[in-house]
Amino acid sequence: MPAIAQTETAPADNSGEADVDIVVTGVRGTPRTVQDSPVPIDHFNQEDIEKISSTDTVAVMQTLVPSLNVTRQPNSSTGTFVRPITLRGLPEDKTLLLMNSKRRHKSASVAISGTGAQGADSAVIPSLALKSVEVLRDGAAAQYGSDAIAGVINFMLKDDNHGGSLTAQAGQYYEGDGDSLMVAGNVGMKLTENGFVNVTAQYSRDDYTTRANQYTSTTFDARAYAAANPAYAALVDLDTPLQKWGQPKTEAFRAVVNSGIDISDTAQVYAFGNFSRSKGSAYANYRYPANNQPVNGVPVRLQDGSVFSFTDIFPAGFSPVFSGVVTDWSAVAGIKGTTASDALSYDISARYGWDKLAYEIVDTVNASLGPNSPRSFKPSTYIDSELALNADLSYSIPVAAFETPLVVSFGGEYRNEEYTIRPGELDSYRGGPFAATDPFDFCNEATRTLNPGAPTNKGINCANYQAGTADGFAGIDPAYNVLPVGSNGVNGVPPSAAGTWGVKSVSAYLELSTDPIKGLFVDLAGRFEHFSNFGNTVNGKAAFRYEFTPGIAMRGSIGTGFHAPSPGLINTTSVSIRTVNGVFTQAGLFPATNPVSQFLGAKELEPEKSTNYTLGLTLAPMPGLSLSLDGYIIKIRDAFYSTRNVAVTDALKAQMIAAGVVGADSIASVNFFQNAFDSDTRGFDAILTYDHRWGGGMKTNFAASFNANWYKIESLKIPSLFTVYQDYNFRNAAPRWRGTLSAVHSMGAVSLMARANLFGPYTAMATAPSETVANPTQSFKTQAQIDLEASYTFDESFTISVGARNILDHYPAPDLLQPTAGRIYRTDSVVDWQGGFYYARLNFKF
Repeated sequence: MPAIAQTETAPADNSGEADVDIVVTGVRGTPRTVQDSPVPIDHFNQEDIEKISSTDTVAVMQTLVPSLNVTRQPNSSTGTFVRPITLRGLPEDKTLLLMNSKRRHKSASVAISGTGAQGADSAVIPSLALKSVEVLRDGAAAQYGSDAIAGVINFMLKDDNHGGSLTAQAGQYYEGDGDSLMVAGNVGMKLTENGFVNVTAQYSRDDYTTRANQYTSTTFDARAYAAANPAYAALVDLDTPLQKWGQPKTEAFRAVVNSGIDISDTAQVYAFGNFSRSKGSAYANYRYPANNQPVNGVPVRLQDGSVFSFTDIFPAGFSPVFSGVVTDWSAVAGIKGTTASDALSYDISARYGWDKLAYEIVDTVNASLGPNSPRSFKPSTYIDSELALNADLSYSIPVAAFETPLVVSFGGEYRNEEYTIRPGELDSYRGGPFAATDPFDFCNEATRTLNPGAPTNKGINCANYQAGTADGFAGIDPAYNVLPVGSNGVNGVPPSAAGTWGVKSVSAYLELSTDPIKGLFVDLAGRFEHFSNFGNTVNGKAAFRYEFTPGIAMRGSIGTGFHAPSPGLINTTSVSIRTVNGVFTQAGLFPATNPVSQFLGAKELEPEKSTNYTLGLTLAPMPGLSLSLDGYIIKIRDAFYSTRNVAVTDALKAQMIAAGVVGADSIASVNFFQNAFDSDTRGFDAILTYDHRWGGGMKTNFAASFNANWYKIESLKIPSLFTVYQDYNFRNAAPRWRGTLSAVHSMGAVSLMARANLFGPYTAMATAPSETVANPTQSFKTQAQIDLEASYTFDESFTISVGARNILDHYPAPDLLQPTAGRIYRTDSVVDWQGGFYYARLNFKF
């Protein structure tokens, strides 16, 4: 059973004392139990984590924490490879990730739409490496710095100096796809007589899934086209969706090392770090072979005057496969200990983290290069690195008037973050001859007649230089057509958009905590931070816990926070094929400082600022039973969000050309990030746990958790650059509430687990009007997905487990608003849409 926030672990069968969960997150200085914490903290031990069947830690956390959600994005150039998380309904970069209480560096992935989040990647930490996880569900920027607006997740690594375990798991979805394999091992060893080194390694592989109907859109229907074109029908399998919607194919190796040596009775040197390398591959949108699809279907004239179309090469159309290769590593070293009197404790450390996302795309073309275009490209590479130096100290001062000593915690941090964009291969971004009209100068522009030397026997009609019908190309001679520039799907980054940008910060904090009177705990914290590009920020927090009577307590906090825009968010440029109002178009994302964005009214990004309020009640009315209720309000000012996609006009195209934007002639829309609005998020968490012992060695652990959120945009900064559907979906497109119910029953060597994952109702608005409704919406009902698992342990060391996630094979309701290209479900939903998954797991402990 998860040892959640306010829960004491039940006593062992033969013990008269209770084992309590000690946490170090939330209040610096003296560690506290989850029950006496003045802020809500979830604590999950090794057993809780190992009972989750997912191969990545992100999915494990979603199962354990009701206020944490994860989406599965099938063909996003960012969210496909680094899965975004939300805590209390806020984006991933509003939650600070720690490993062994040290800040994790950011991923190199920046979301190119929505909030533009660039958070740390928790998936790079193998779940088998974890001793425990502490989830602080409260703003803590005053204690931990930027990003800790929604809360903090602290991954504590195993530190055993002996023993270990081997785990193997295999599974598959009910649909017969998505084969999954995971093999992991952990070993603890002595490091001299006074130390330890604990090593974990994991290999995982997950195959594609497809949850789609056959391709159909407003411009192309595969079945209708096949019926009218027998040659096309002979080339495609209409029983298999031409557009793939599902989870990507992934393969990953991840490793973590944790070590420490006691150099005296009161001091320890330590070092830990991780290495991860993974590759994810996903299908991009299907390029159909007709109806003037930007690559296929648009004829051009070659140098000899003959007509060429990529349909000649791809008569059945094509689907590019794009991949992201993520390499992540970190190293932390330090010394910690106490003085001889134990009055002063210290922890001094240095940290470096590095994350690289390298894109690859195959089975595609740079259409502007014509029939000789390469078929594979390396369009761009993004790197985020971070160096930090930390000093954390705590001093305990006896105060006669106080019930307990005053603990004074103080320290500082120096942090240097750099973000690098490397240009792609030349062919991934350069414009070929077909990026311009009449590339071989067949026609005289003034007279609209053939130039001398132009082929006279190819039917070139220079007079037909304007589109004559609504489809955009009928009536125009192919000599005047242009084709998109760059590797189609994910365009290459040119040198003009590449570079390295950095920000440095220094900070200092002070935290005071004590029990001034019996039953009342008070914690006060303040932090000053200076950024090299934004100046100074000061934040504070006050928290309390008052125990009215044993087992009944009230707690609460108020604090301010901030989130500085990352160098990645400030400088990212991306040109790719995106769905804009249900139509696949070439769209560009530019920095707010780019002349294109400035032409549309963009302003330089400023930090987000927040104010958090929480108030809660904890109850432990009887042994084994606990209940907590925590309400919160999170107000964010100047929140980051991408503008609407602005259609490219002649004036905007001129600005892009002047700014040196590659492929300006083929980009149909642009957007950029802004401090878009002020938001208000309100919600509450409820957690109930009960441990019951039946006698005869049998016990059952029950847990119920519930989280609800309400969102509101209080004011838009630039209303003209945002749409009604952006506002509506921000407030309504996430489930209003989420809950979990679980029971783990143990009887000797047998363990049975049942879990219900509940997702509340939500409503979404289409990004484009229908024929009858200006702003159509669709409501989605409450969804329940049930997990079951049975385990049997042989000789206390070998355990075999079999189970199923979503055992009843429940799917969310189909998306009726925009079933574009055969898509069935909302692919940005946190409600799982892959169906049932069954698995078997073997674990051997030694």
